[in-house]
Amino acid sequence: MMPGQKTRSATVRARLDHPVIDGDGHTVELMPLIFDYLEETGGKKVLERYIAGLHKPWYDMSRHQRRQERVIRPGFWSLSPNALDRATVTLPALFRERMDEMGLDFAILYTSFGLNMLQIQDDEIRRVGCRALNTMYADMFDSHADRMTVPALIPMHTPEEALDELDHAVNKLGMKAITIGTCVRRPIAAAASASPELARYAAWWDVLGCGSDYNYDAVWQKCIDLRVVPTSHDRSIGWGARTSPENHCFNHIGHFAAASEAFCKGLVFGGVPHRFPTLKFAFLEGGVAWACSLYNDLIAHWEKRNLDALHRNLDPSKLDREAFAELFLKYGGKLAQRRPDAITGPLHSSYGLRPTTESPDDLDDWSAAGVETAEDFARFFDNFFFGCEGDDRVSAVAFNPKLNAFGAKMHAFFSSDIGHWDVPDITATVAEAYELVEDGLLTDEDFRNFTFTNVVRMYTAMNPDFFKGTTVEPAVREIMTTVV
Repeated sequence: MMPGQKTRSATVRARLDHPVIDGDGHTVELMPLIFDYLEETGGKKVLERYIAGLHKPWYDMSRHQRRQERVIRPGFWSLSPNALDRATVTLPALFRERMDEMGLDFAILYTSFGLNMLQIQDDEIRRVGCRALNTMYADMFDSHADRMTVPALIPMHTPEEALDELDHAVNKLGMKAITIGTCVRRPIAAAASASPELARYAAWWDVLGCGSDYNYDAVWQKCIDLRVVPTSHDRSIGWGARTSPENHCFNHIGHFAAASEAFCKGLVFGGVPHRFPTLKFAFLEGGVAWACSLYNDLIAHWEKRNLDALHRNLDPSKLDREAFAELFLKYGGKLAQRRPDAITGPLHSSYGLRPTTESPDDLDDWSAAGVETAEDFARFFDNFFFGCEGDDRVSAVAFNPKLNAFGAKMHAFFSSDIGHWDVPDITATVAEAYELVEDGLLTDEDFRNFTFTNVVRMYTAMNPDFFKGTTVEPAVREIMTTVV
C-alpha cells in the first residue's frame, strides 16, 4: 500500500464523532543511531560494553548445552519486513504522514529496544542507556509533539536512579510521559554467597511495592509532582515455566499480563494506591482479563483472610478438640481402630510433624494495603488503566460491570502495538478494534471510552495540560470536566 490510500481504519475513523488515540504504539529505533547517542552520553567504553552485551550465547550452543544450562530461546523475527511499515515506525515524519491511513489522531509511541535497556543489570550501562535514548527521542520527536509523543525510560533498580532520570527527562528534556522498569531481577543473597558462579540461576523479582528492599515512595511522589503517569511495559519471560530453551511462543504467551499482574499486586499489597490516592498507573500490552481476575480475586481473598476474618473463622485455637475426638471415634471406622492416637497430636501444623506458632505480627497480609472495606479495591482500581491491543476480543470484559464486584468497569484503552511482529499491517489496527462493535461485544459508547475517553482521563487527571497544543486538544477540552 502506498501512503495516502484509503484504508479500513480510515473509513472507521471517518464515521466516529471523536478522535482516536493510540495509547501504546511503538517506534523501532535504528541501532547505529542508538550507538551514536550512547557514545555521546557515556563514552566509547560504555558503548563497547553495551554492544558486547547484545550477544546471544544461545546461538553458539548445541541443543544439549541449551537444555543443560536452561538458556532461554531468544525472540526472533520480531519486526515487519514490509519496507513502508518498517520505515513508518522508525521515521517520525513518515509516521505523521500516514496517521490518517491508520485512523489515528494522536499516538503515544513506546520504545522497542529500550524495553531491554530497563532490565540491564550493569548499573552504568542501564543509566547511561536510558539517558541516551531519552535524549534521542526528544531530538527525534520534538517537532511532531502535536501528533505524537514518546515516553521517557525511567530505570527503577534504585529510587535514586529513578529520581535522577525523572528530573532529567521531564525538567531538562521536556518529556511528558514515562515508562518505568517494574520488575527488577535481584540476586538471592544466600545463593550468591554460597556459590557465586551459580548465583545467576538464583534470583527473585522485586515488583517495587511489596517486599522490596527499597522504599519507592519518593519516586511515586515525584511522579505526582512532575504530573506524569507511571506506565508498566515489563515482561515475565524467564519467570517460572517461561524458560523453554526451544520454544519462544511458549515463553511469550501471557508474559506481559503476568508481569503486569505482579506489579499491580505489589502496588496494592504495598499500599501505594492507599498512600497516593491521586496517582494513576498504566499496565501495557497485557490486555485486561488479568485485571478483572485480579480485582475479584483480591476482594475474595480479603473477605476470607483479612485479620478479623482469620480470627473469626480460621483461628486453630477455636477448634473443639473434644468434639472432634468424639466424631473421629464415631465415624472413623477402621481408621479410628488403626490409629486411635491420630488426633492426640497437633491438628493444625501446616501439614508438618511439628506444630507451628504464628506471630501476631505476621498474620495480617493486608497491613500495608490500607483496606478497610471491600469497596476500597474498587477505589484502587479506579486509578489503574490497561492497554489492550486492537485484535484482543477479551478487551470487552473490561466494559461489562456484571463481571466485577460493585459493578466496576476496568479502564481499558486502545494500544495498537504498531511496530511489532503482531501487527502485519499498521493501517488495520483501528479497524480490527472496531470489530468489537460490529460483533456486538462493545457499544459505540464503550468504543469511545476505549479509543479516546479512558486514555484522556488517565493523562489529564495527572496533567491537565497533557494534550495542550495537540490536534486533539479541542475534543479533550470538551470532555475534561466530565472524565477527570
